[in-house]
Amino acid sequence: MASTSCFLHHHALTTTAAAARSSSQRQVSCVRAPAQLVCRAQKQAPNDDDTAVVSRRLALTVLIGAAALGSKVSPADAAYGESANIFGKPKTNTDFLPYNGDGFKLSIPSKWNPSKEVEFPGQVLRYEDNFDSTSNVSVIITPTDKKSITDYGSPEEFLSKVDFLLGKQAYFGKTDSEGGFDSDAVATANILESSTPVIGGKQYYNLSVLTRTADGDEGGKHQLIIATVKDGKLYICKAQAGDKRWFKGARKFVESTASSFSVA
Repeated sequence: MASTSCFLHHHALTTTAAAARSSSQRQVSCVRAPAQLVCRAQKQAPNDDDTAVVSRRLALTVLIGAAALGSKVSPADAAYGESANIFGKPKTNTDFLPYNGDGFKLSIPSKWNPSKEVEFPGQVLRYEDNFDSTSNVSVIITPTDKKSITDYGSPEEFLSKVDFLLGKQAYFGKTDSEGGFDSDAVATANILESSTPVIGGKQYYNLSVLTRTADGDEGGKHQLIIATVKDGKLYICKAQAGDKRWFKGARKFVESTASSFSVA
């Protein structure tokens, strides 16, 4: 019969044998030292089965205890239902990048690039989608004599004063366009939603507008307009995407960009 006895090896082992052990007894000798764990098999007395079983169980207990002490919980370990963070780094949202402008801030989709195109007077920023320039965001800052955005009236009345943001109809001839347009009209705008949130003690107007043109190939444009007044300046953020791309994933980026806009 053979059993297992465990020893801890040390580079400068100075422990001496304490007492003589009988041939029918087994004991496990463990010397504490920061070294590797080694198991050796030794012969048992012919009629020492019970003692051998106990010795093997004791040796396994020592092995399991040493393995538990040597293991540490890694930051990469994930709880049930969570994804493992393999490299132990904090998770970050890489879909958007923060932008701090002159008196305002917002988050811009990381795959959008800065554009040199100037669409509106007072435009200080324009970014557009790499693959589709129809998906873009602009920030416009113009002087105003208003003290608050509410001085422009309701959100709908405010929009009528800045309707240049939606584009002007360039054709004024006689036409009966298909697609639900009125006679002699080739463009239309519908307010889908409006709200008046207060952010940081400042009143804002939020408008969601769907514009359509008779010759449009995107089925229209979803335009989100966020506006407020501060220190004699009217701040407007306009983010938009074509109707088709809006329902294919662009909505997330346009809405998140517009909702992140605020004056500093």
